[in-house]
Amino acid sequence: MNNMPKVKIGIVAVSRDCFPESLSVNRRKALVAAYAAKYGMDDIYECPICIVESEIHMLQAVEDLKKAGCNALCVYLGNFGPEIAETLLVKHFDGPAMLCAAAEESQNDLMDGRGDAYCGVLNASYNLKLRNLKAYIPEYPVGTAQECADMIKEFVPIAKAVIALRNLKIISFGPRPLNFLACNAPIKQLYNLGVEIEENSELDLFEAFNKHEGDERIPSVVADMEAELGAGNKRPEVLAKLAQYELTLLDWIEAHKGSREYVAVAGKCWPAFQTQFKFVPCYVNSRLTAKGIPVSCEVDIYGALSEFIGTAVSDDIVTLLDINNSVPADMYKEAIEGKFPYTHKDTFMGFHCGNTASSKLAFCEMKYQKIMARNLPIECTNGTLEGDITPGKITFFRLQSTADAQIRAYIAEGEVLDVRTKSFGAIGVFAIPEMGRFYRHVLIERNYPHHGAVAFGHFGKALFEVFKYIGVEEIKFNQPKGMLYPTENPFA
Repeated sequence: MNNMPKVKIGIVAVSRDCFPESLSVNRRKALVAAYAAKYGMDDIYECPICIVESEIHMLQAVEDLKKAGCNALCVYLGNFGPEIAETLLVKHFDGPAMLCAAAEESQNDLMDGRGDAYCGVLNASYNLKLRNLKAYIPEYPVGTAQECADMIKEFVPIAKAVIALRNLKIISFGPRPLNFLACNAPIKQLYNLGVEIEENSELDLFEAFNKHEGDERIPSVVADMEAELGAGNKRPEVLAKLAQYELTLLDWIEAHKGSREYVAVAGKCWPAFQTQFKFVPCYVNSRLTAKGIPVSCEVDIYGALSEFIGTAVSDDIVTLLDINNSVPADMYKEAIEGKFPYTHKDTFMGFHCGNTASSKLAFCEMKYQKIMARNLPIECTNGTLEGDITPGKITFFRLQSTADAQIRAYIAEGEVLDVRTKSFGAIGVFAIPEMGRFYRHVLIERNYPHHGAVAFGHFGKALFEVFKYIGVEEIKFNQPKGMLYPTENPFA
C-alpha cells in the first residue's frame, strides 16, 4: 500500500522520582524484548533516554524520537509515573499517542519492587483531560511485558489511521448526482479531522482525460488489465479508454496532492459521464482501490474517507457497497436456513455496479452496466467489474457528517456467505447479527446514506478506537438481542 504511512512507535518509559528508577528501566527492557520476540522491531523504537522523570527529560525524549523518525508514541508507566512530564510528552510529541502500564510481577517483591502504575494511570488520564489531550488507553491498560507488547501491536493500525488522516487530501470531481443527495454532506467535519478537500469540475476531469489521448503508457496498462481479467475480459474494445482514464487519475493525484502525502478520490460516474467519456469508471476505480487509493462512486466524499480509514486499519483492500436489497425468501430457505446461524432478517445483499477489486471477488467479468444500459446504448456503459464477493468475514462501517455538520459513525461485523447471488454487479449475500434491528434503529433512524464501506475481516475493535481517538462521540453498532436501541419499542 504505497498510499499509507509506515508506523514507527517510540516507546518511552517514565518514572516518578520517589520510586526506584530501575523498575521502569528493567520493565521497559522486558517490554521491548517481548515485542521483538513476537513481532520484530520494524514498527517500534526504544527511546534510550534513560527515564522521563521531569520536563527536561521529556523534551530530550521528544527530540530523540524525532531524530529516530518516530511518528507515534507509547508512554510506558514502569511505575507510578510523573503525571505532568508524561502528559506533556503527549502534548509536545506531534503524533498519535498511547498509554499503558506495568503490572506488578510477584508477591515476593512488593516492597521495593512495587511500582503502583495501576494508580498512576488514573492520574495520567486525569491530567490528559485537564490539558485537552488525546491518547489511546487500552481497555485494560495494565499488564505484563507480553500483554503490554500486545497492546502496542493493537495500537499500530489505530496510529496508522490517525497519521494517515492528518495527511490526507480527498479529491472529488463534480457535484453529487441528481437524486443521490444522500451522499451529499457538509465538508466542515473534514477540516475538523485534519483532512483537506479539493473539489473539481467534471469538465476539468474531461479536459485532463482528453489530453491523455495517445499516451505512450496506455499499452502497458492495457496489458496489465488483460492479465488481471483473463477470461473475464468481456469488453476488450474499451480497455484502451479505461487505461487512458486510469493514467488521468494517477497523474491528477500526483499533480494535485500538494502538501499532503495521501489521497482518496470521490469520483463521478453518471449521469453525463457515460455519454461523454463513452464508458463507466467502475473497473478503474477498483484498480486504484487495489493500489491503496480508495475511489468512491457518486462523489461520495465521506464514503471515500471511510474506505481510506478501512484501508489504514485493515492494511488491505476495501470496497464501497450499497446496502442494497433483501434476500428473497426462497433463496434464504434453499441456501441459508439451517446452514448458517442467521435469521432471514439478519441477511441482505451488498451491491455496487463494479467497483470491487478483482482479488475480492470469487469470480469476475468486465462487462457493461445493466442498470444504465436500460436507458443508454450498451457501449456507453462498458467498464464494470462484476462478480460475487468472496465469502468470509467482513466489517461494514461508515463515518458520516450529518446535514447539520455533526460527525457520527457505525460499525457492524458479519460475513459474506458462500451463497450464489444469481444477480449482477459486484455483489454478495451478507449476514450481520440482528441486522434487521440495526437497519431500522441505526441506519434509518440516524439518517445514514445507502453506501457503506466494507473491510474484509473483523476490524470493529480497531475502527471503534480510531473513531474515538478522532473525536466521534456517537458510534453505533449492531446491538445484540435484549439490548434495546433508544428508539426501539420494548413492547414490539
